[in-house]
Amino acid sequence: MAEEPEVRSPESLDDLLKAMRPEQGDLRVSVEDVLRRVGAGSFPAVILVPAIVLVSPISGIPGTPTLAGVIVLLCAVQALGGKKHLWLPGFLRRRSVSAARMLRAVEWLRRPAGWMDRHAHNRLRLLVSGPAKPLAYAATALVAVSWPLLELLPFFTSFSAGAVAMVMFGLMTRDGAYALAGYAQGALIYLTLLSIWFGIF
Repeated sequence: MAEEPEVRSPESLDDLLKAMRPEQGDLRVSVEDVLRRVGAGSFPAVILVPAIVLVSPISGIPGTPTLAGVIVLLCAVQALGGKKHLWLPGFLRRRSVSAARMLRAVEWLRRPAGWMDRHAHNRLRLLVSGPAKPLAYAATALVAVSWPLLELLPFFTSFSAGAVAMVMFGLMTRDGAYALAGYAQGALIYLTLLSIWFGIF
């Protein structure tokens, strides 16, 4: 498969939402469409797309957490392997959602995205540079593996996807405070799940 043409990678959630927004005349928006607009060279931005989709109303579509988990896992593993450009199999690239649903999700996400963009600053760089990057991708992969299993628990899926989104947003904007918040949120959700599990058994 030919490499994706180089595009300017998103530097904010506003940029990312613009890339996700359906173009005029679109009936559906596919993974391929979004990947083409976001660029296959920015792993944090690409991972952010399925993560924020799971936080949006689209997460209620059956199969969405599983699809998002597979995409995020593939992205994280390739980032850990040092790949420069993301590869996704054709059957994943062809998966799509109606333009109307995607537009509703983008509009729903605009306000929280705007707040996050306004409060992003260059801080705690130690958490988003050097050895911290592989740690972020490894943690993301571990979280994504659980999404297909948690599909019947949408609250937990969305909450953990929010944690992934914050970690990746931290990498994208070089803001370690967001990454730290994402790690804390992820730890909280899985401690809660473990408490429920051991409480039942």
